[in-house]
Order: sequence, then C-alpha cells, then structure tokens
Amino acid sequence: MSSDHQLSIVVSYGDARVEFSGPPEVVMRSLHEFVSKVVPNMDLARTITVNYSLNDLIQMFKEQVRITPEGPRVWAQDKKLSDREVILLQLVAAKIASLSNKSTTDAMSVGEIESVTGLYPKTISSRLSELSKSAQVERLDAQGGGKYRISTVGVSRLADQVSKRARAAGPGQP
Repeated sequence: MSSDHQLSIVVSYGDARVEFSGPPEVVMRSLHEFVSKVVPNMDLARTITVNYSLNDLIQMFKEQVRITPEGPRVWAQDKKLSDREVILLQLVAAKIASLSNKSTTDAMSVGEIESVTGLYPKTISSRLSELSKSAQVERLDAQGGGKYRISTVGVSRLADQVSKRARAAGPGQP
C-alpha cells in the first residue's frame, strides 16, 4: 500500500460528530478508541441525564394543566390540591406554554400566580420561599422582577406526587 493513501471517515453518534483522517491503520485505531471510550460514556451519561421535553411534561401533567386562550392554567380546581401543588402546577403550565411557543417565558411573578390561581399573595410568597429552598423552583432576579420558574427537581417531585395521588385514587380516576 502506498503511503499517499489517506482514509477519512466521519462518525456520528447521538450529538457527537467526529472526523478521522490519515493512514488507514491510524484512522482505524482512532475509531476503535472513540467507540470503546466515548460511546459507553455517552450511554452512561445519558442514563443519569434528566431533561423534560414538551412531550414529557404534557404526558405527566395532562390531567392537571391546560393551555387556554387566556394562558396556562391549573385545570384540577375540583381536586384537593395543596397550595404548593397548585403553584408548582401553575409553573409547569407556564413551562409547557413556553416550550410550545404559546408564551414568551416560563417564569411568573407572585402577582401573575395570584391572578390565575386565586391564592393570597402572602401564601404564594411563603410557598415560593419554601420551594426555592428545596430547589423545586428557581428565582430569577436578573430583571429584579422577582419571577419564578419550576426547576427540573420540582418537575420530578411534582410528577411523583401526582402519580402517587392518581394511584391512591384508584383506576379510572385522574
């Protein structure tokens, strides 16, 4: 084989894309290294990565929230929900609206939460403070407006609460 023969390959795996060029034996060695080291690590990292998509959120909370012409709303008014759950569901609804381009932001102020949930501002502030301390909501102070959005931890814990409640209610009950 002549020394002027070069091998070039492009490998795509998930979001990773690499190109190997050079003598065939060097390219094959590099490819083998990539596959043996990177691919298992990427699969391992994927098993501990949590990032809820729009579809995930809709599937998890389709019985509790709706996106209406008036905006995102908690739709479970007849259920016995705690103030914390109502606030978290409202923030989930805002996140769904944002991800589906029905709203420009997934963050809400105390006043906005009050106007759509009917909860008292003092109650909302107290619950948001607790939820912030437990990392279930994030306070966004960049604009100084005191807006809040649900965190990934908040989505996970709320989904657990909602599913436990649904199981306790029995089959056929949301």
